[in-house]
Amino acid sequence: MASSVSREAYGEASDQLAANTAAATAPQLATVADEILSVAGLLRAQPRLRRALTDPSRPGSDRAGLLRSLLAGKVSETTVNAVAALVAGRFSRPSELLDAAERLGVDALLASADREGKLADVEDELFRFGQIVSGDSQLAVTLSDAGAPVEPRVKLVQDLLKGKVHGVTGRLAEVALTGFGGRGFQASLTRLVEVTAAKRDREVAYVTVAKPLTDADEQSLAAKLSALYGREVSLKVDVDPSVLGGVSVRVGSDLYDGTVLRKLNQAKQAFAK
Repeated sequence: MASSVSREAYGEASDQLAANTAAATAPQLATVADEILSVAGLLRAQPRLRRALTDPSRPGSDRAGLLRSLLAGKVSETTVNAVAALVAGRFSRPSELLDAAERLGVDALLASADREGKLADVEDELFRFGQIVSGDSQLAVTLSDAGAPVEPRVKLVQDLLKGKVHGVTGRLAEVALTGFGGRGFQASLTRLVEVTAAKRDREVAYVTVAKPLTDADEQSLAAKLSALYGREVSLKVDVDPSVLGGVSVRVGSDLYDGTVLRKLNQAKQAFAK
């Protein structure tokens, strides 16, 4: 979990980015996002630079000046100002700067989708892609191999998603390949689904059932969960015949498992005793 000082630095940079892009179009925001993510890539590749830009013995203005000198003429002023605001803040660990830069780039991508009214589509597409990967063990191993070069994995994701999802969805899937927030690929996808839902002020509920729910059942379950959590809930339904029946629901760290499989397992354990 990020420290309070890193959250403060991220918050200030995020506010500045939002103010400077208030009138930006979706394509302009997507360009800024790509630039910020390229800076994050630079930070990932150069640990010494991360350390220099988070050195607590140097004033924030000096660290920001170093960053500005590195980026001058290479990215837009909007990107320079946002990342410089980030670097001027304090971080407990150099890795937190990388995490914050990645999150800032993701924020810009999601703002781009929001300008087009496509956030809900991006959220669902990311979840469905995660399901596809989970259902193909060979694909999951290939995409999750952090020791393999990232470029071939990016190309594979691009080939799989080209023309099938919103551009922001594809770009976020690429972000997941590099380990968003230090997570593995599939955990990164899950976290990006949740970040996207949060932009819509929604909680994500992961629902596992043996057969598809009817529209009425989905609406009823969503209403009950929304009442329980005090905010709108976005259902992500996974149909898994192996659970036999019933419903399992996970919201954050809360798990409500009423599946037949779980009840059978409990019965087996009881008999074993």
